[in-house]
Amino acid sequence: MAQGGGVSGRRGAAREIVVAGGGLPGLALALALRLSLGESVRVTVCDPAFGRTDAPRDLRAYAVAAAARRMLERLGVWDAVSATAQPIREMVVTDSRLADPVRPTFLTFEGEVAEGEPFAHMIEGGGLLAALRDAAAAAGVVLEASPVLAAVPEADRITARLPDGRRIRADLVVAADGARSRLREAAGIGWVGWSYPQSGIVATVAHERDHEGRAIEHFLPSGPFAVLPLPPGGSLGHRSSIVWTERQSEVPALLGGGPEEALIEVERRFGLRLGRIALESPLRAYPLSFGIARRFGAKRLMLLGDAAHVIHPIAGQGLNLGLRSAAALAEALADTMRLGLDPGGPEALETYERSRRFDTLAMGAATDGLNRLFSNDALPVRLARDLGLGLVDRLPGLKRLFIREAAGLRGRQPRLMRGEAL
Repeated sequence: MAQGGGVSGRRGAAREIVVAGGGLPGLALALALRLSLGESVRVTVCDPAFGRTDAPRDLRAYAVAAAARRMLERLGVWDAVSATAQPIREMVVTDSRLADPVRPTFLTFEGEVAEGEPFAHMIEGGGLLAALRDAAAAAGVVLEASPVLAAVPEADRITARLPDGRRIRADLVVAADGARSRLREAAGIGWVGWSYPQSGIVATVAHERDHEGRAIEHFLPSGPFAVLPLPPGGSLGHRSSIVWTERQSEVPALLGGGPEEALIEVERRFGLRLGRIALESPLRAYPLSFGIARRFGAKRLMLLGDAAHVIHPIAGQGLNLGLRSAAALAEALADTMRLGLDPGGPEALETYERSRRFDTLAMGAATDGLNRLFSNDALPVRLARDLGLGLVDRLPGLKRLFIREAAGLRGRQPRLMRGEAL
């Protein structure tokens, strides 16, 4: 339910920040700022979804890496979702054609980065979003049930314009309004990207046997088919989420039939290892693309989440990348304001850009390269990649490096990702 929403101005020395977009990264940023700076900052998150009582629940499931989990713990959100989070205890990589009778395993990862700490948990998006929204409201974040139509910068302020004519004057606007960000385009920030000839298909699958926390990434010529463990439940007692990358040209036929035809196609890829299966949700498809903003901000405007970068889902790192950016932006803004500097000034933007540009480019290049390598049925390529996977499987040190990378624990991380206070 929306809170507040009037025209805001300065309240004493309090700084004003508007976040356009109430998705996971935007809410995480708003919550982090309020928890670290308290009444010295007023944060308003604008999103029309806050006012919808009949909005469909987000049925997607996300792999939340260990570093992101540490951030959620520090923000006081993890306890609200931990009971419905499924730890990933093992990762298995297979590679074959769809009609092959055997799916050889080329690589396995143990699922812990430290004793008792899984490298990732599977969490359903609806529950995580609700927990972040509730925590943000409790921390004093204003939830405005409206989009930001425009953000007009001035010398020392920026005005966020709402559809009903109201205006919020702020020190900074954060555009977290998605890959087709209206605010990014209006600010003249360029976008480099391309569409893949693939779609992502997602659904929840029930099955008879326990997955035992095992995630499977099955590489097929059309793209990866991931089986990701969820907490127990569903019509058959156990559940998994599937993230299925398929050629776009095949999607209309795959989704155009009835539920029985869809189940047959899923079963061909899912296999029978977990016994009988059933679809707990309809198949949903969405186009896949890569994109990155040429700059992560402009005058009194900063980009966050999909407004700044979109990557292929092959490694399940999209949400983690967005949360890492939220942690970095929160750190840059908090440090700037503690020094008495303007959060909408160039210093904070430069710090944020410097901390996120290389990591974002590296992750985008890695996911793009993996997709091109594994969505390929050329025999020499298949032999080379399977040999490479087999070699990695025999090198424990390299496997530990990869698992820490997947957990978001390699390199310098923002303080929240280390589980530290801002």
